[in-house]
Amino acid sequence: MPVQQTTELIRFARHNSPFYSELYAGLPDRVAELTDLPVVPQAEFWRANSPRGNRLLTGALTEAVVFKSGGTTGAPKFSFYTRDEWREFTTAFGENLVGAGLRPGHRVADLFYAGELYASYTFILDSLQHSPVDNVRLPIGGAAPLESTAHTLEEFEVDVVAGTPTTLCSLADHLIAAGRQLHHVELLFFGGESLFSDQHRLLARAFPNALPRSIGYASVDAGLLGAAVPGGDPRVHRPFSPYTVMEILDEHTGQPITVNGVPGRAVVTDLRRRLMPILRYPAGDRAEWVDADAGHFRILGRSEEGVRIGPVSLYTQDVHDIVSAADLAGRVVGTQLVARRRDGRDELVLRLAYDQEAAGLEDLAAAIVKELLAARPLYGQAVQAGHIHPPVVEWARIGELAVNSRSGKLIRVLDERPRS
Repeated sequence: MPVQQTTELIRFARHNSPFYSELYAGLPDRVAELTDLPVVPQAEFWRANSPRGNRLLTGALTEAVVFKSGGTTGAPKFSFYTRDEWREFTTAFGENLVGAGLRPGHRVADLFYAGELYASYTFILDSLQHSPVDNVRLPIGGAAPLESTAHTLEEFEVDVVAGTPTTLCSLADHLIAAGRQLHHVELLFFGGESLFSDQHRLLARAFPNALPRSIGYASVDAGLLGAAVPGGDPRVHRPFSPYTVMEILDEHTGQPITVNGVPGRAVVTDLRRRLMPILRYPAGDRAEWVDADAGHFRILGRSEEGVRIGPVSLYTQDVHDIVSAADLAGRVVGTQLVARRRDGRDELVLRLAYDQEAAGLEDLAAAIVKELLAARPLYGQAVQAGHIHPPVVEWARIGELAVNSRSGKLIRVLDERPRS
């Protein structure tokens, strides 16, 4: 399916999708610029995109592949692709894998998750199949026992291991505990969540010759978001031009950001999807331009991925940076933020996974809390005022951190406070 002119795509969506027809009801008959459109309100978008009585799709659901996203809470979110749309989606992403480091003849293990309408396993397998370079595909999946996975990687001398950072780190921890290393692995393709510096250290111990690389930036709902950009920062990507348009919008004014280094909300438009149009759709991430002229941007984490403890707001990326600053020896291999309610006040628990040795963890916990309070003076002020409890550290092993039971992704923030 060719890339569509913006004017034609807007016209098609508003004439064939009841949702877009209502959303654009106040606009002129002819709209040529994306910035003339409102950003899609996600709550209304997903209410309209239901399996029964769907008001978002532009035609009858007679030929499509259906996937589900939305995590373990809330109403599930369904995404629909026609046969052609899915093939072109995976072909474009397969081309991106070459830029990420895939080489002819590479043996690639797919450790993403499958089943329950989850997309990542099928998506990566199809993208590898449609990649322009020959490769050997091993569809292991993320739910396979770790020892079985490790055996297959060794038996086939796998060059590339692809999975979520959580899956890769669990595998690394298993190998380290058994005193094993996989020297033949060259690349660790991660996707679905961010890879933090503490995880880099763990992976390096199990895969000493492997380079962690972003497999690319995509989601089942928004589609193609960013191709991997080789370099030192795996968070940097470039838009999938000409297939998609990436915007970074000011989080307060909603205006496009055009300068480098200013964080905002990532918003995407897909110029090829017609069954389920994606027009100025919030990707759910914060981002910033690192080279606006070249279109290179850095992903800063989920826009909603943070926690509010009393009057204090914290982003997970900020907390990871604080932990890394205090953890000079690299003992922490996983971080989870837990919000609790105790004695009428909020409490932040930093649930941290540690490496093989437990010695010295008390001193490290004290250093991390000190660094947090120094970095966020408002936190200490709220503690002194009696509004919230002091932050505490809870140590765990990497396999004890809570993960999404369906996708295997680490749950960065757990809110255990009572609903009422």
